[in-house]
Amino acid sequence: MSLEQINKASEVQAYSIFESCCCAPNWVNQMIKARPFNDAVSLLKVSQNIFLQLTEQDYLKAFTGHPQIGNLATLHKKYANTSSTASHEQSGMSSAEKEVLEEMVELNQIYLQKFGFIFIVCASGKSALQMLELIKSRIGNERLYELKIASDEQVKITTLRLEKLL
Repeated sequence: MSLEQINKASEVQAYSIFESCCCAPNWVNQMIKARPFNDAVSLLKVSQNIFLQLTEQDYLKAFTGHPQIGNLATLHKKYANTSSTASHEQSGMSSAEKEVLEEMVELNQIYLQKFGFIFIVCASGKSALQMLELIKSRIGNERLYELKIASDEQVKITTLRLEKLL
């Protein structure tokens, strides 16, 4: 997709385009309002600046657009608007051993119960074992600290998706 197509898209089309990168409505709406973008660098900079203004509720909404790491069964069905990018991002899990996947699923549930949101990590380029080690290292965090880490990971994911979009 070209920058020109993004700039000239109707609001409905632009909403769909940006939602495929991050499903937080406040982020999406601010990206739509910020158009037109002069270049890819300005698009990414605006995105970063919008993220700095988001609230906890915005991030929690963004997190709902992700499947749990390792939960490949629901990836295509439940997360249709981001399934193609998410499945590529989680490709390290697709070749994981059964035991690693089972442990990841178990830790995902513990994490969700503790923090009230799913484990978010920019999974691109990470192996299943690396992601397993990350969840293990983060599960002992305090909620506010973990929310900050997860929101930073969300920014990374969205930035990668915007770059791939262009």
